Amino acid sequence: MKKQVICIRWGEKYGVDYVNRLYAMVARNITPPFDFYCFTDTFEGLDPGITAMELPDLGCDMPKVRQGIWGKSRLWRADLGGLSGPVLFLDLDVVVTGNLDALFEHGSPDDVILTRNPNTPFERLGQTSLYRFPIGKLAPLREEFLADPQGTAEKYVFEQRFVTRCTPGGVKFWPKGWVATFKWHCIRLFPINFFAPPKLPDGTKVVIFPGALNPPDAIAGRWNERTSHMSPWEHLKAGLRGEREGSLFRHLRHFLWPTKWVEDAWRKKP
Repeated sequence: MKKQVICIRWGEKYGVDYVNRLYAMVARNITPPFDFYCFTDTFEGLDPGITAMELPDLGCDMPKVRQGIWGKSRLWRADLGGLSGPVLFLDLDVVVTGNLDALFEHGSPDDVILTRNPNTPFERLGQTSLYRFPIGKLAPLREEFLADPQGTAEKYVFEQRFVTRCTPGGVKFWPKGWVATFKWHCIRLFPINFFAPPKLPDGTKVVIFPGALNPPDAIAGRWNERTSHMSPWEHLKAGLRGEREGSLFRHLRHFLWPTKWVEDAWRKKP
């Protein structure tokens, strides 16, 4: 299977720096040859190893919903930049921690393989932070979405739920342990999180960061960009003073030490 890695960037939420870091992480953890494509509205500042591709038109007004990254539906088109065959999609805010070769060897080239979402244990739900699909396989989803963008977004809430439930022939999931969700699999439970930094589970190839906590936050030891790292004692006192988001227990669970292994992986140089 040809190794084709793709990502997508639009707007200002994630700078070009995120694309370059992702490329560097992939390059350090894959056996060449491979191709790395970024579908983007900004070509300037990209690493020379990245093939910049014109951001495809969404084809409709963006659904007015609070959740779901429906802009990713651009990648479901059958004529995606002239590419063909399976592609491995990575969100810009993931951290690559192991060799990626097996992600191109697992299953059939015709498979759509998603990351399992641990946040919904009673629902068979996939994550599209890291998934592989053959170009054109999801074209029927794009047609259905464009027929009623707002209604589809309201019905499924998350684009990953739409992919999980509606992919022709169904979806599969990566083997257990290949992908870790930082908030679920790495941050230690309270009160251990007050004494030990987040761990990297053995065998993890990619760590994903759904939600507001991103790699720079893990490196700094904070829950999101609105907060800052404190000592355990200062974090506890802030919670008792009411300087928190949500309950005191939630505040205590949100303490984390700076995470050195994320810093080591999140470097720019290949």
